[in-house]
Amino acid sequence: MVLASASPRRREILAEAGLRFSVEPSTIDEQPRPGEGPLALVERLAREKALDVAHALAAGPARPVLGADTIVVVDGEILGKPRDEAHAIEMLTRLTGRGHEVSTGIALAWTDGRALAAEVVTTRVVMRAASSQEIADYVALGESLDKAGGYALQGGASRFVTAVVGSRTNVIGLPLEETLALLERAGARRFADAG
Repeated sequence: MVLASASPRRREILAEAGLRFSVEPSTIDEQPRPGEGPLALVERLAREKALDVAHALAAGPARPVLGADTIVVVDGEILGKPRDEAHAIEMLTRLTGRGHEVSTGIALAWTDGRALAAEVVTTRVVMRAASSQEIADYVALGESLDKAGGYALQGGASRFVTAVVGSRTNVIGLPLEETLALLERAGARRFADAG
């Protein structure tokens, strides 16, 4: 299997599950289209990432390609990755003391052009209220800049999280249970099983 993502968290999740895969990051434009909602956006980006890499590898052997994209949504607004530390502080100030959704689109394409399968998984996360100093201290750890919503559940931001309703690995970057089920349904699991 090929992972069409440069995300270290996605690599870790798949490796910890004992799956075999190579990494070939996609280079698609990830900008939302006018009027595109959050769920449509993550599903489209996951599909486009998987197809981009599948087409690039089409001359080789038939292999499944997994694409994924994760966003945070609060009050209907999409929060991607922060531009800088000030933007991360702004995002976390909005997220703490309330709930938000983390949605990941996952898609599986084949290098030989077989059918594409995709779905979106959403998890609700609730964070406790946090002081501006707590938020600034967290952002100073350096975990914020490459993560949707500006936080890492598996890192220092766990101190803010009071509830995760749904897939915990989804919040980290890849809903493992749903990804394994997608691989199974698409007949791709044998390409990823170790051994």
